Amino acid sequence: MTEPANEIRPAAAAMPLGLFVYTLIYGGMTVLAGVLAYKQVQLWPTELAVESGIFAFLLLVVISSTIAQLYGEKLANRIVWWGFIPLLIASLLMQLVLNLPASVEMVEFRGEDLAAFERVHATLWRVWMAGPAAYIVSLLLNVWIFSRLRGSSQSTSTVSLMMRGAIASALSQAIDSVIFITLAFYGQFEITNLLIGQVIAKVALSFVLVPFLITGGVAFASWLDRR
Repeated sequence: MTEPANEIRPAAAAMPLGLFVYTLIYGGMTVLAGVLAYKQVQLWPTELAVESGIFAFLLLVVISSTIAQLYGEKLANRIVWWGFIPLLIASLLMQLVLNLPASVEMVEFRGEDLAAFERVHATLWRVWMAGPAAYIVSLLLNVWIFSRLRGSSQSTSTVSLMMRGAIASALSQAIDSVIFITLAFYGQFEITNLLIGQVIAKVALSFVLVPFLITGGVAFASWLDRR
């Protein structure tokens, strides 16, 4: 027997709005982090460099910690694992597009654009392979450290939240840098400056920016859940 529509709607609406919004953003950032990682930017005024994917990855750390804070460690870990799906789909679609023939008009009039597109994305396979390895280790570690620092206390102290977020982010992102840079770029060029710059940038951002992003993220999700 089919249930009445008014009995189905509450079950469909059971997911908190904050969790729904953050899950959408999380999926987008998993894909964007891999694409941005191809470009390395200089850490002025030094000669150290950092791959641009850290900006999207920073949001992944913040979102996973926010979900762990509001909805529990188990759900945060589940979101991290499910984050593989958009990453996998994006990778498969990229391979499909690379193997499909370009239009006659593009070959004739935009040959340089086509060559640049194929040159960049055809070499992204190492980034796409390195990304998931670094992603799963570092984000599960981030959720674990963040939750362990909370202990059995259910305190919602802003200072405690900021400190746990900063420490968990700094440690997990340092590990992420070593895994990702080594797997993605070792052998292509000298990675020492990039690796050092990546670790310094991620640790610095973890203590300077992450605490405020997490407190803001928790406040925003809580506000959405009250809507």
